[in-house]
Amino acid sequence: MTAYRLAESATVVGVSEDTIRRWADQGRVRTTTTPSGALAIDGRDLAALAAERAGVTPGAHPSPATTSARNRLTGIVTNVVRDTVMAQVELVCGPYRVVSLMSREAADSLGLEPGVLADAVVKATTVVVERAS
Repeated sequence: MTAYRLAESATVVGVSEDTIRRWADQGRVRTTTTPSGALAIDGRDLAALAAERAGVTPGAHPSPATTSARNRLTGIVTNVVRDTVMAQVELVCGPYRVVSLMSREAADSLGLEPGVLADAVVKATTVVVERAS
C-alpha cells in the first residue's frame, strides 16, 4: 500500500501539517516510518481519516435525500452572476471551487447569494479519475 508523508496527508484531508502531527501524537491516526526516516500515513488509514472528516461512511450515501446523485459537496456561495434567463453560481466546498449554471428562477427561488450555505449535488454519466502525480 502507498504511504503518504505528513505534508501530503495534510493536504488531502484539508488541515495543516501541524494538525496531522498532533493527531498522530494523540493516536488519532497511525504513522509509519519511511526508509528515509520520514513519518508517513498508510493510504488506507488516510482514506479512512478523509472519510471521517467528510462525515461519510465509505460506500454509504452521505445524505438522506432521495436521489440517485451520490456526490454531494456542502459549501458556501461566493458569487452569483445573474442575467435575465441564467445564473452562474460559485461555491467553495472545502478546498474546491464548484461552478453551476442554472436558471435565474432556480437561483432566485433558492435564495442563492454570497454567504449562503448550499450543497453542490453532482451527477454525471462519466467521471474521469486520474492518478495524482
